[in-house]
Amino acid sequence: TRYMALAIYYEDLIRQGHVHDYAEIAALGHVTRARVTQIMNLRLLAPDLQERLLFLIRIVGGRDALCLRSLQPIALESDWRKQRECWNKVMRS
Repeated sequence: TRYMALAIYYEDLIRQGHVHDYAEIAALGHVTRARVTQIMNLRLLAPDLQERLLFLIRIVGGRDALCLRSLQPIALESDWRKQRECWNKVMRS
């Protein structure tokens, strides 16, 4: 959820001209450009999947079963129907 919200926030920063690119976001956030790209890849998800990410139930104790690594291959799939199939597989496991 936090990464999806960050992706939306970063996109707004770029759109509004507060930052110029991913490299500038990475420098400001003290992370690598690769990490910013991974976060921004979430914007490639189908809109309904982005919404689901934003409204996932908060995990209070223990580890979250859903991680950025498991979302990357889904986000990089250009067919939203296939994204939804992959999402369902990940959510079932």
